[in-house]
Amino acid sequence: MLLHGLARGPASLSVLEKVLTRRGYQVVNADYPSTSRALPELVSYVEDAVTRCSEGPVKVVTHSMGGILLRLWATEPGNSARIGRAVMLAPPAQGSEIVDTFGDQAWFAWLNGPAGLRLGTGPDGIAAQLPPVNFPAGVIAGNESLNPVTSALIPGPDDGKVSVTSTLGAGISAHIVLPVTHTWMMNDPRVILEVLSFIETGDFRPEMSWIAAFKELASRH
Repeated sequence: MLLHGLARGPASLSVLEKVLTRRGYQVVNADYPSTSRALPELVSYVEDAVTRCSEGPVKVVTHSMGGILLRLWATEPGNSARIGRAVMLAPPAQGSEIVDTFGDQAWFAWLNGPAGLRLGTGPDGIAAQLPPVNFPAGVIAGNESLNPVTSALIPGPDDGKVSVTSTLGAGISAHIVLPVTHTWMMNDPRVILEVLSFIETGDFRPEMSWIAAFKELASRH
């Protein structure tokens, strides 16, 4: 099951969907109205996507806010047992400083909706209210940015939207940092190979160059 991020759609994970499909997985690339509904309402879309999956443990890949939605869904009794393994790409596990800075601006609320406004780092943000991750999960963070303005607002290495530190959360079993950006990381061959590694083995593999990763993916798929 694939869960896209805030203000994105299933097409943002289409490359990953094709790779997973060619590897033999039955893929449910879920969609949800990320900018028009509150977080509790969006959790129902996760439930709908899970019911479309085959019986047994479901392997999940999320991007950004998709990881928050998965964790929210997993807080309901019995739900976490349905998750086999999950890879969360750049999850704002400790919130985003971007929301802290612009969350009170009308244009930001219009672009990101009520769910996006809950992604701040403060006590009212959803990140501060979530319990530790209660399913096997690995996190891939990025440390390259396309936006020097937003990166200037984020302490430490970041991917343009989320700091590397903010992707860390209690309960995760593996964490890796790659030279990728928040917006396009899901299409990077290094990220795709790490996703495959974790959902199949429960751990990440040693980092490789972009060219080496591309060649390996090309030879397989």
